[in-house]
Amino acid sequence: MTAPTRFDWDTKIAVVLREDLKTWQKLNVTAFATSGIAATVEDVTGEPYVDGDGVKYLPMFRQPVFILRADAERMKTILTRALRRDVVFSVYPEAIFETDNDDDNRATIAEVPTDQLVLAGIAVRGDRREVDRVIRGADRHE
Repeated sequence: MTAPTRFDWDTKIAVVLREDLKTWQKLNVTAFATSGIAATVEDVTGEPYVDGDGVKYLPMFRQPVFILRADAERMKTILTRALRRDVVFSVYPEAIFETDNDDDNRATIAEVPTDQLVLAGIAVRGDRREVDRVIRGADRHE
């Protein structure tokens, strides 16, 4: 068996989850928040996968996704930093847990000032140094 190839990425994808969420919420936030990056960032996904029988599967991110955790105050700090840095990001406000469709999801933040958003999570992508500056203080999720 050969050692796996190690890539030296110049970009980074990180998801920061509020640490007090239930497990199903953490998984939901991660899936939804990263979908924004997958849908809008060019070349962030690789080619489709094909198994030995020729069955084709959807492509996935070409690079690792780092999952971190932070308390509610640190989440606000991370959002403020993301707004000031050259990164792209998606947010998952806590209020989305109470909705069941895309229109209502967007409505949960439409009337809320940025500094009053209560985030359950945020997904960030950009130059790895910039992302590291944005997520500083968040701990690796276990």
